[in-house]
Amino acid sequence: MALQTDMCRPGRRVRVVQQVPRMGGAWTEAVEGVVTRYQQAKTGSWYAHAKDDRLWLDRLELRLDDGELTILNLDQYTHIEDLTPPPPPVEPESDAEETEPDVAAV
Repeated sequence: MALQTDMCRPGRRVRVVQQVPRMGGAWTEAVEGVVTRYQQAKTGSWYAHAKDDRLWLDRLELRLDDGELTILNLDQYTHIEDLTPPPPPVEPESDAEETEPDVAAV
């Protein structure tokens, strides 16, 4: 099943935390970068009753701060945090110049 979020759109800055379960506790690794591509890609592994009889994985391609491209295989132990700053708030245009003050008739 594909990832159900728009967090992996190209251009978004994310932190991906992946864990590998071990008997002595989980091994955790984090990486930050800008998303260049998200896709489901098939592997060379055979898997019966899957599309094209292949195993498909969610893959996230990131450009790291030093320019390196890295491809991450996403699984149930992967956590993705959105680091893209929110857009600045849009202030409504001021109508002060167009409005005339109320003048009481004398």
